[in-house]
Amino acid sequence: MGKASETSQKANNQRVGAARIAKGALPLLCLSESDVQQLIDPAALLDALAAGFRALAEGRVQSPARPEIIVPGAGFSLAMPAWTEGMNISVKTVNVFEGNLDRGLPNHLALITLFDAATGLPVCVMDGTYITGLRTAASAILSVRALARADARIVTLVGGGVQGREHLRLLPLARPFDEIRIASLHREDAEALARLDPRAQAVDDLEAAIRDADVVCLATHSYEPVIDAAWLRPGTHVTSVGYAPPRGELPRDLLRDVAGGRVRLFVETPDAFRAPPVGCAELAGLSPACGTTMGDMLLGQAKGRSSEADVTLYKAMGIAMEDMVAADLAYRAALARGFGTRITL
Repeated sequence: MGKASETSQKANNQRVGAARIAKGALPLLCLSESDVQQLIDPAALLDALAAGFRALAEGRVQSPARPEIIVPGAGFSLAMPAWTEGMNISVKTVNVFEGNLDRGLPNHLALITLFDAATGLPVCVMDGTYITGLRTAASAILSVRALARADARIVTLVGGGVQGREHLRLLPLARPFDEIRIASLHREDAEALARLDPRAQAVDDLEAAIRDADVVCLATHSYEPVIDAAWLRPGTHVTSVGYAPPRGELPRDLLRDVAGGRVRLFVETPDAFRAPPVGCAELAGLSPACGTTMGDMLLGQAKGRSSEADVTLYKAMGIAMEDMVAADLAYRAALARGFGTRITL
């Protein structure tokens, strides 16, 4: 018997049958919303997202299409898994129930579970509600950093909710804006946000606020378009993070300009052109050839802004890679700083 056969036989003799192996006590780190808020540095998240988009474009991230469960008349639930070498397997479950607002609860609720990539053991469960809001805004702000004109100083933010708040907090990481205009369906929401930043002011005349803006951020949950494409001046960068099928917040004429080549569209992945819940309903009917992925642009494999007159548009759908890199930042920081609560399963 050769040495290799002897080694194999020895391993078989020492093998313990699966029926005799018990999981036993399993330690699990739990990170609360407060923990996660303290652990994720927004500037570090922007850089991690940029690296994540590049990895995605290079085929180094596994992220299968998200399945959806619909509870009629109540809401829907999405499962969003992702993995890349060097990180844990990440699985986020996010539930969107609009009626929660009337109950004093967030309309988006999420949990993220991390699993060790070598064994599959669960290692951490963390709040995903805060991460969902933060990473969504951060991806939009990353697009501002990469695509807005270098001299952009005026931004108009449409939406006074969670995304409005997170955009307002992160916008200074992209450009040294002099003026941030905030418009909302409810003026009191815009005023409340404006009090958070001395450069911000609530506005009523949305058209006037957009016509001379350098950057326009759409952060609503509107089922109908909230602006007119004719209001956008040459050189404007537009971001849109709203998810409200079947129409959503983007104006139809702006999307026609994308199809006609007059507006340059940037997306997270080509899946953006698929039907919901995987893709964006607003992009229905557009060819994937109309869009450039953020990863290809950041890798230099596709053009970003090519002229000062370009109107550029970033349309987000929210992808599992973004949750994965944000959760990875939180988990690593928790281990280093001793955050969280340990439980035994």
